[in-house]
Amino acid sequence: MLTYPIGDFLVRIKNAALAGNHEAEAIATKQKVAVAKALKGAGFLEDISIKEKILTIKLAFWHKKPVLIDLKLVSKPGRRIYLGVKEIASKKGPSVFLISTSKGIFLSKEALKMGLGGEVIAEVW
Repeated sequence: MLTYPIGDFLVRIKNAALAGNHEAEAIATKQKVAVAKALKGAGFLEDISIKEKILTIKLAFWHKKPVLIDLKLVSKPGRRIYLGVKEIASKKGPSVFLISTSKGIFLSKEALKMGLGGEVIAEVW
């Protein structure tokens, strides 16, 4: 039994990208599907499919290299990190945050547009 299934799912995606694999699989849950849709909207994933409770994702590649360069888990089971709208806006750089808000899981850009803060799940480059 996993204690942090979203973290495990994100690490699977990261490992697939580092290994140069084009696909990764995990058991489908609502949270994992929401995370995958957010990453697809940002262009890190090419496609998402669900068959018999198995979530299959295809990583996006550009010039034969994965678009997802790195991924760092911010919140962990022992320590949750929350940011407000002003704190999210002050974070500048090439990375984006994956944020769990009261209205769903979004990237930092989308959360800012809606004026939402929340738990920072991961930082993605």
